[in-house]
Formats: sequence, structure tokens, C-alpha cells
Amino acid sequence: MGDAIGDLLPIAVGIAISPFPIVAIVLMLVTPRGRVNGPAFLLGWALGLAAVGAVVLSLAGGGDASDDGAPATWVSVLKLVLGLLAVLVGVRQFSGRPRGDAEPAAPGWMRALDTFTPIKALGAGVALAAVNPKNLLLTLAGAAAIAQTGMDADEQAVAYAVFALVASLGVGIPVVLALVLGERSREPLDKVKTWLEANNAVITAVIFVLIGAKLVGDAISGF
Repeated sequence: MGDAIGDLLPIAVGIAISPFPIVAIVLMLVTPRGRVNGPAFLLGWALGLAAVGAVVLSLAGGGDASDDGAPATWVSVLKLVLGLLAVLVGVRQFSGRPRGDAEPAAPGWMRALDTFTPIKALGAGVALAAVNPKNLLLTLAGAAAIAQTGMDADEQAVAYAVFALVASLGVGIPVVLALVLGERSREPLDKVKTWLEANNAVITAVIFVLIGAKLVGDAISGF
């Protein structure tokens, strides 16, 4: 199990430092309902990751993801496809980055965070973890990597729980800071948000190209 978790950590860290969800949670935390909506968003994020993991691991369990300890061919194909998609996302993200003094465009729902109820915040967390294509791609890759190990169901659940915990650090740490430090957390969180907004495209591009390259390499070695 230790080797499996070690292989998963780069993907989990990639999700954790993905700028978009961190910017979303920081913006949410500085709204009037931030101390309620922030934890609700984090709960939704955890539920989203859990849902994707449960579906992928269940399907993989019925599809014989491991062949005598080696990845089944279909798992290697899946990782190859996910890896190539990740590289493509990274390249497109970098080529579409804001140039010069151009401001990165924010989604409309981010501008409406002041009006969010805890239910909407929870839904946003689920959506960013389980529906947002970029995070979904990486989460699928992590779950597929667990499924191919051939571990029993309990060990897979533990490995995925570790994966989900690490993947949640990016949105979880700001929530903890806001709850513990209160108003004192506003300035450092705002600085982090501003930096991430300015460098979102480049950070995302690097994450996806590196993880994509790793997935492609793993897939090739599995054939």
C-alpha cells in the first residue's frame, strides 16, 4: 500500500495546489457568511472526491483492473488517454494565459459569492471536485492508479482516503486559517488569492504537463 500511496501523491498534490478552487474558497471566506460557507464548501469538495472515487473503484473492481499484480491493459490505455488529455490541457492553458496587463476573467458565479447560502457553497464544492473537467481528470487518474494495484477493497479505500485528504489540503488550509485566526487571516489569504489569480494559467499548465507526462510514462511501462 505504501508504494501505491507514494505513486498517488504527485497527482494529489497537483489537485491540492490547483489555483482555481483555492481562489474560490478564499473569495468565499471573505464574504459575510464565510465562516459558514467555507466549511460547507470544504464538505462539498470532500463529498465530490468521495463520489468520484467510489464510482471509479467500483467499476474498476468489476473490470479486473489488475492482472496478477500488473495493470490490466485497459487501465494502461485509460492512463495513456488521461495523460495525453492532461498534457493537452496544460498546453492550452499556457497558450491561453493573459498577456501583458490583461486581467484573468473570473466565472460569473464567483462574482455572486456574497449571495451564496451554505447549500450553494456545498454544491460549488461538489462541482469543483467532481464536475470541473480539470480536477475530474486528475481525480480519475488517481483512482485508476489505485485500482490497478490489485489491493483488496479495504486497502483501496484507505489509499483513496489518503489521496483525497492530500488533495483537499489546498481548500482545507484556508478554511482552518479563517476559523482559527478570524479577521487576521484576511490579509495573508488575500495575498495568496491575488498571486494565484495572476499566475493561474502558468501554474495549471505546469501541473497538468508534469502529471500528464507521468501518466503517459506509467501507461507505456504497463503495456
